[in-house]
Amino acid sequence: MTNIENLSLSEIESLLLAAEKRKAFLSRRRPPSVVRNELIALADSYGYAISEVFDVSHAPRAVAKRTRTQKQRKAPPKYRDPENRRNTWSGRGRVPRWLADKVRHGARIADYLIPGLARPTVKNVRSIGRRTVYKAEAHSG
Repeated sequence: MTNIENLSLSEIESLLLAAEKRKAFLSRRRPPSVVRNELIALADSYGYAISEVFDVSHAPRAVAKRTRTQKQRKAPPKYRDPENRRNTWSGRGRVPRWLADKVRHGARIADYLIPGLARPTVKNVRSIGRRTVYKAEAHSG
């Protein structure tokens, strides 16, 4: 944006002249919808569809409004540690360490279900708390 305080008289007059020309040009323009309808009618009068005359695949398209995506809500807990009530698990994702440790030491995962909420989530209880990846042992040679 130009600061008009620092302009000379001739610069202000040229700016006013340019503004008047732009104003006259914009006032002569017809709305795009009118021009679009006239072009469609003209193409139709020659026996063409407007899509045959103009390559609409490269034409700028109106930007569609984004639909709001719902944010996933945090799932309510299904499992709770009676020794530390802050330890909870929703049953989704990896089994937390506190629960895996308890299962590894002989407890059942169903023992930690919060009463009245749901059925157990985990199907294969035997794999909980067990290592699935082992480091390769170094061979001395």
